[in-house]
Amino acid sequence: MIGRFLRDNARWLGAGMLLTFFSSFGQTFFISIYSEQIRSDFDLSHSAWGSLYAVATTISAIVMVWAGVLTDIFRVRVLGPLVLALLAVACLTMAIAPAAWMLFGVIFLLRFSGQGMMSHVAAVAMTRWFIKTRGKALSTAAVGFALGEAILPLSFVALMAVVSWRLHWGISAVFCVIAIPVLLWLLREERTPQAIAKETQAVGMRHQHWTRGDAVKHPLFWLMIPTLLGPAAFVTAFFFQQVPLAMEKGWTHIQLVALFPLYTLISIGATIGSGILIDKVGTARMIPVYQLPMVAAFAVLGLADTILGAALGVALMAATVGANATVPTAFWAEFYGTRHIGGIKSMAAAIMVLGSAIGPGLTGFLLDKGLSLSNQMLGFAAYFLIACGLAGIGIYRNHRLLPLAT
Repeated sequence: MIGRFLRDNARWLGAGMLLTFFSSFGQTFFISIYSEQIRSDFDLSHSAWGSLYAVATTISAIVMVWAGVLTDIFRVRVLGPLVLALLAVACLTMAIAPAAWMLFGVIFLLRFSGQGMMSHVAAVAMTRWFIKTRGKALSTAAVGFALGEAILPLSFVALMAVVSWRLHWGISAVFCVIAIPVLLWLLREERTPQAIAKETQAVGMRHQHWTRGDAVKHPLFWLMIPTLLGPAAFVTAFFFQQVPLAMEKGWTHIQLVALFPLYTLISIGATIGSGILIDKVGTARMIPVYQLPMVAAFAVLGLADTILGAALGVALMAATVGANATVPTAFWAEFYGTRHIGGIKSMAAAIMVLGSAIGPGLTGFLLDKGLSLSNQMLGFAAYFLIACGLAGIGIYRNHRLLPLAT
């Protein structure tokens, strides 16, 4: 069944995977590989680097609120190549940036085009192109995230022994340019013609096509915000502070990076598993509980003093991260409908990008104030427990309004 689904839709699923994979160059797990080199070359403290990263990311989140709506207007075949080209420009600029003032613009472009728009375009495409198999489509496309996390850090950390870190970014720019014709080839045929797409749009709660304005006025949207912010803020902080964390715990950086393939394997499994569950039981039953492994993950990472303990923490984190690649996106479509999903999802994407700005800025500030990452992570665990509770309240109050429940 799944094999046939993959074969029949390989072209469009491949386009989604390509977009999510190349979003890696704008994700914190990749940028943070070069944190120490960036801080050294531009003479930045932990706090200054974290603040610069946070502000640039916050501005990219604000721009996402507007730019994300473009997915309701333009096809993926148009937007995808444009975003890839912008990401290539960002990577190339990082390779040649001579001063710290340019670094701000580079981080903004990387975060906006990579983490923001690339991920958003892929998620909206899968949500629109697939209805009954939306969960499987989202999980398949999201494998690109996991592959990027598995392949790129180890590859580029190993490459440091051969070439300078700036040349790495030049290589990344070339990869982005090469990806453009590949994406155009994959999307040379539209999966769902525009006329048919309008007829098959799914409704949300109360059998309505919710607009972004309607969604923002609804209490469930606000109860979901901590759930949206959490992974973006604190998983980002984990990857952003991977070098200081390894130093604090007495591990080598390569020991910690060597755990990322484990993280990838588990996140891929969780992504695929959550996609299948979405198609079987919907998101209402999953939203309140899917972040509970993150509670255990940060508790373990905060207390661990061995690399085996770190492996357990990373594995638990991956379980939620994998599900997070599918569950929230499917949630917006299921509860608010798909007619205006680009605008609604852009608000959610902006919140997640904002979270990824808060994490590095907050942890950098607390590090400079003398609060260890181990103690910070215990606080992160408490945050996720509260977020699960708030999401559960929102789902309990509103799940009866879904079309299948009325």
